[in-house]
Amino acid sequence: MIMAGATMDVNIVSADHPVWSGVAKSVLVPAYAGGMGILPGHEPVLSVIQEGPLVVTEPDGAKHSFEVTDGFISFDSNKLTVVVEHGRTMANQPIDETGIQ
Repeated sequence: MIMAGATMDVNIVSADHPVWSGVAKSVLVPAYAGGMGILPGHEPVLSVIQEGPLVVTEPDGAKHSFEVTDGFISFDSNKLTVVVEHGRTMANQPIDETGIQ
């Protein structure tokens, strides 16, 4: 069970630059097996991701959306690392309550 107010550390990096780093209450990633949601306290996971939107929700509810290409995620001990070939902020893109454009 996830405790109210639980957070995790998130670090998103591409091959040539850092993309985003901060604290989040949830992250949606474009996993090859389908979209995957990561919450604080999630079981450790290592997964390949594909091109698509990655959405980070901060503790205050603010959402950040990134377009990412092939890479992987690693989650353990409430630390999520996302390593991608290319990543960029999707500025001025409306995000609905599910985090999808």
